[in-house]
Amino acid sequence: MPQARKPDPARRSERSRRAILDAARELIGEVGYAKLSVEAIAARAGVGKQTIYRWWPSKGAVIFDSFLALSGGADEEAIALPDTGDIEADLKLVMRATVAEFADPEFEAPVRALNTEISNDPGLAAQYRERLAGPVDEAKKARLRSAQRAGQLAADADLDLVLEVLYAPLYQRWLLRSGPLTDEYADALVDVALRAFRP
Repeated sequence: MPQARKPDPARRSERSRRAILDAARELIGEVGYAKLSVEAIAARAGVGKQTIYRWWPSKGAVIFDSFLALSGGADEEAIALPDTGDIEADLKLVMRATVAEFADPEFEAPVRALNTEISNDPGLAAQYRERLAGPVDEAKKARLRSAQRAGQLAADADLDLVLEVLYAPLYQRWLLRSGPLTDEYADALVDVALRAFRP
């Protein structure tokens, strides 16, 4: 008789973890952040509430990890910006992709929920900076340094300020829902930033 295969706890745990992250993302889109609860996530995922609290300290932490899973995380190779040698073309490509992400309802709902939670949870905000925002900003600055070496950006440009000029207006327009997020808008932000920081 063939020997019965023992269940693999690691595989079961990974399946439960994936179900929880998928459930959190689905529920954010369906009921919004305010009505989302750990109990609802557990019920949708088919796990006990204690399973969620064993891995995550709060609802916000679950949302953050569900967002990381959706966006591919902060893997260094995955977040490297294109470098064709033309900083204008590369930035327009990246900014257009960013605009498309923020306009995508599947992406937008967890990001908006995450922003709500970050504003009220300093621990989650620190985790967000360390695990996502910091590595992504470093990847962006690596591309800007390459442009500085090529003489396409001023050598003394403050790279944090360059990123703020590029991204802050986009973020504000998205956050306040104050205007459309289009390719033309993305291109205009790149044009403004390059006019300000070219040599």
